[in-house]
Amino acid sequence: METHTIHVKNLRGLTAVELEEKVKDLKKELFNLRFQFVAGRVENPTKLKQTRREIARVKTILREKVLSEAAPSSKGAA
Repeated sequence: METHTIHVKNLRGLTAVELEEKVKDLKKELFNLRFQFVAGRVENPTKLKQTRREIARVKTILREKVLSEAAPSSKGAA
């Protein structure tokens, strides 16, 4: 569980552009894993679930960044 915490801290240190690039890479990896799974060549079937969760984790952090950047500007307009 400790590695997960460190990983999230590393993700939070990335910029929004870097996070979007990470999501693209993870989606490509998931796409390839799905093909391997259908062909029966995937070595670790749990990697599919891990990759989906990783995508969700990165998207969550990206959304938090977008909202935190938008929040100060919306308060000034009100």
